[in-house]
Amino acid sequence: MDMLLLGVFFGCTLIALCIIVRLVVVLRKGSKCKPGTKGSVCVLVVAGSGGHTTEILRLVGSLSQSYRPRHYVIADTDKMSEDKIHTFESAQSDRTNGPQYTLHRIPRSREVRQSWSSSVVSTLYALFYSVPLVFRLRPDVVLCNGPGTCVPLCAAGLLLGILGLKRVVLVYVESICRVETLSLSGKILYHLADYFFVQWSSLKNKYPKAIYMGRIV
Repeated sequence: MDMLLLGVFFGCTLIALCIIVRLVVVLRKGSKCKPGTKGSVCVLVVAGSGGHTTEILRLVGSLSQSYRPRHYVIADTDKMSEDKIHTFESAQSDRTNGPQYTLHRIPRSREVRQSWSSSVVSTLYALFYSVPLVFRLRPDVVLCNGPGTCVPLCAAGLLLGILGLKRVVLVYVESICRVETLSLSGKILYHLADYFFVQWSSLKNKYPKAIYMGRIV
């Protein structure tokens, strides 16, 4: 019995080490991945409620038409973002050959002032919906700017790379409202994103890996 348990322990340890090594390899190769070199870039855009959606739409509006199709993902309780996205894309379609976007919903991973313990459960629940969605869409880039919904979606994108199915580039732009400290999502994705942008020099001083180009949204 002891030998069986020991074998299970070493087996699980080996699997965990393989996943960690693969994750490190995927993260290190992120800057070498150039999805736009072979044509259009399929981008998954994570929209949050209120200001997050306004900022991310400004950012999407500055992208070239090469970034298509665009797959927006919002929390299932977020009606305001849905209306903003439809309005934005309707205006974009006037300059292109019709709408080239889709809208998807996943459970909200974290509510405002939600406790840490319950946030873990709700985030895992959101991850359960994020993995099949990301595996089906297979985006080239995940673009996000702070809502809690982006964490499980970025994790699903990393999983695609860990399994060797597709390298997904993670681009995180911290909200303009964050002057001195990162958001909770930012603190998590700072270590995982391929490109991590901040919009205040004070944050660049605290987080040297971040990219500071001034205000970009």
